[in-house]
Amino acid sequence: MANPPGTLLAVKVAPKAARNAVIGWHASSLKLCVTAPPEDGRANAAVIALLADVLRTPPSSIHVRRGARSPHKLLAIDGLDEAALLARLPQR
Repeated sequence: MANPPGTLLAVKVAPKAARNAVIGWHASSLKLCVTAPPEDGRANAAVIALLADVLRTPPSSIHVRRGARSPHKLLAIDGLDEAALLARLPQR
């Protein structure tokens, strides 16, 4: 049985913002802002919740692959191939 498709997404996160939002593309990263502070994984949880809502996918399918303590993160999104992922995000 083959694994479901998945893809990687580079994001730049601005924590402690006024609102949770997808700002758009900056170079090859998707820029996001979240209201949560970068403490105890709260900003990471907010990023996952925001993207799960935008991508219409369960939060359990999104994982921080790299950058858990950095504003520059690499996220693994299970169950979506690159074409489906890009179709659900703002255009570049």
